[in-house]
Amino acid sequence: MLALLFPGQGAQSDGFLHRLPQHHAVTGTLEEASQVLDIDVLALDTPDALRSTVAVQIGLTVAGVAITRALADEQLTPEISAGLSVGAYAAAVSCGAIHFDDALKMVRKRAELMETAYPSGYGLAAVSGLTEHQLETLAAQHADAGDQRVYVGNVNAPRQIVMAGANGALDTFIERALAAGARKAVRLAVSVPSHCELLAHATDELVAYAKDVPFHTPQTTYIGNRGGRPLYTAEAIRDDLATNMRYTVRWFDALTVMQEMGARVLIEAPPGQVLTDIARENFPDAIALATSAFSFDKLVATTRRRLGMDGI
Repeated sequence: MLALLFPGQGAQSDGFLHRLPQHHAVTGTLEEASQVLDIDVLALDTPDALRSTVAVQIGLTVAGVAITRALADEQLTPEISAGLSVGAYAAAVSCGAIHFDDALKMVRKRAELMETAYPSGYGLAAVSGLTEHQLETLAAQHADAGDQRVYVGNVNAPRQIVMAGANGALDTFIERALAAGARKAVRLAVSVPSHCELLAHATDELVAYAKDVPFHTPQTTYIGNRGGRPLYTAEAIRDDLATNMRYTVRWFDALTVMQEMGARVLIEAPPGQVLTDIARENFPDAIALATSAFSFDKLVATTRRRLGMDGI
């Protein structure tokens, strides 16, 4: 069974849209996105552009849908789609729950709300080596000591957690986590405090916006962010997309469910490799492939072989 994984903000890198495969489905997706948003989307991956949350989130969505379409053109259609944070929008397009143009507009609205709420001074930090419970305890001690509160934003693996908050608070928390035994604690290339209560008001506005966005019953399985569980209705997926910036992303739960459902080949959409690394470390029986690590032809050939499609 094939699953597509779509990375979130922080996976971007300079020029990532220009490194997408040379494929007619990719070219068509770039052109469609440019027309829908009335911009040149290929201008969104410059170093200057990537300072904008709006540019990054739109770019990641375009990249995810582009690779989905290119793979589909090679008869590689996923039975499961899951995305981390903004990656959930490409996953929803992949499974047929929302049309690409509507997803693009909703992502733009989401990113604008996040950037307006926190134009500077906030972000994320990744901590490895401590559990969610340990980090929740440290966060409580952090607040008790008079520091600005930080929040658990993503549970990517049992001991790979992303924290959200103000820059100064995160820097102090990193020192606290390292002193408590964290193997590694670093800031991420994200300038908003994703997946916590700081985005409650922005979430309310996106929920109101999403009421007028057409959603559809998914044609294949979509795995949600908040619960890390399959969602089978248009309304459930609408709610997941509209509210995921406020709530902790249960990515490890999502990966676990995919394995339980029989997903054995996982392809991570460009430009990331973090989701691939997490899958390989925690589910060694799964075949995890990062698009960014292969030529497109080799990715297709490797996937077909792993799925036992060589003779098809």
